[in-house]
Amino acid sequence: MVEGFQIGPLTIRYYALILLGGIIAAAILSYFEAKRQGKDPEVILDSLTWIVLGGVIGARIWHILTPPASMVEQGITTMYYLTHPLDAVAIWKGGLGIPGAIAGGALAFYLYARKRKVPFGAWADVFAPGLALGQAIGRWGNFVNQEVYGSPTTLPWAITIDPAYRLPEFMAYETYHPLFLYESVFNLLNMGFLLWFTRKFVDRLKGGDVFLTYLISYPVFRFFMEYLRLDNSFVGGINANQTLMLVIALASAAFLIWRHRDTLFKKQEKPTGDQAE
Repeated sequence: MVEGFQIGPLTIRYYALILLGGIIAAAILSYFEAKRQGKDPEVILDSLTWIVLGGVIGARIWHILTPPASMVEQGITTMYYLTHPLDAVAIWKGGLGIPGAIAGGALAFYLYARKRKVPFGAWADVFAPGLALGQAIGRWGNFVNQEVYGSPTTLPWAITIDPAYRLPEFMAYETYHPLFLYESVFNLLNMGFLLWFTRKFVDRLKGGDVFLTYLISYPVFRFFMEYLRLDNSFVGGINANQTLMLVIALASAAFLIWRHRDTLFKKQEKPTGDQAE
């Protein structure tokens, strides 16, 4: 499979172009969502560079801390990256983790929001649907690179993985679950859900609720997808991505419930005086 094309001495990778397309689509959707909500859309454009930079750094750090099992078997561990700094920054060789990208981008915008004195939670809500859209598009970069595929299957929608990209223990299998496709479809649905959620409960939402909802829906989906993934990232014998997704989903759900506790658990007042029949 061709992974890119040459322009003079430069190699333009399709993976990078797809990621760029996802970023642009996310920014456009967030821009118009900000306008719809009566917010200044220039905040989107002004903060985008910092968010992308923070996301890339976070994604790389997460990969360095949690390299997949196949890389560990080749000796490419966290310690290897720490002792080979040039390889640690060589993102063009692959290795970006979505959990780190979300955390890095969120941290970058938090710092931006504090500096510019804009409410982080309310703006995180604006970004949430666009984030899901960006992921839906970006996942197709994994298709180009023949990565993020699941266990072997003969289902009609299975994808063929070339021998060069198969794990050694699965060389006898040709077709696999297209995890990238499952996640792409889910994120499109999640984008639609978040846009609907924002409009349906506009009078009940607090700043940050939509982003918290995203931090429940996506991690729950990702948690179950990890069962199909072959090349997991283990730290101390624990699936790092799956465990993190579970923690984030539970923590976000708990926080969302807590901040609406007065509404959810409000006791019914008993009628007294003239109200009693």
